[in-house]
Formats: sequence, C-alpha cells, structure tokens
Amino acid sequence: MTARLLIQLAGLLGGLGVAIGAFGAHGLRGFLEKTGRFDTFETAVRYQFYHVLALLAIGVLWAARPELRALGTTGWLWLGGIIVFSGSLYALVFTGVTKLGAVAPIGGLLLMAGWISLLLAARKL
Repeated sequence: MTARLLIQLAGLLGGLGVAIGAFGAHGLRGFLEKTGRFDTFETAVRYQFYHVLALLAIGVLWAARPELRALGTTGWLWLGGIIVFSGSLYALVFTGVTKLGAVAPIGGLLLMAGWISLLLAARKL
C-alpha cells in the first residue's frame, strides 16, 4: 500500500459510491422500498463514504509524512472493511440472501481495526 494507492482507491470507491447511491435512490428506489431493504442499502453507501473520506485523509497524510508507513495497514483494513461490510450489504439487498448479512460484522471488525491502527500510527506524529 502506498499513499498514491490510498488516494486512488478513495477516488475509485468514492466514484462508485456516488454511482451506486444514485442508482439506488433513483433507479431502484421502488424495488428497495418494496423489498424493505432501502435502509440496508443506505447503510452500505454511508459506511462506504465515511471510509472513503478516511482513506483519502490518510493518503494525504502519508504523502506528507512518508515515515508513517503504519498508515498502509490502516488503509488495507479499511479497504477490506469497505469490501466486506458494504459489499455484503449490497449483495444482501440485491440477492435477498439473508445469510449474507452475517458477513457484515466481519467487515465492521475490519473497519474498527482500521481505526485502532490509525490510533497506533498517530503515536509517531
């Protein structure tokens, strides 16, 4: 993981988040409301965006302070968390397979671990 990669991932996942969110709000709203999964969908998009902004922030910080290599671990944890947490919720919404919801807590743990990793990395500031 590098600062450049973190910033690029933030750009990619941020753009995808806008596209997915807009598609859900406009193109799929009826489907999401009919299936009762609109709140789940919004949670997936919201957590994706929170962590996209966090990825961008640590990418910029790491670019300014390259000695903070531990931010790479934070980035990997958040990337995994976005994929597992938001990804499992998106999959649940679109497939209706409720067992996929059981995977989301693993993604949540990765997101939390990323924040702890940031806490530890900040000791070197």
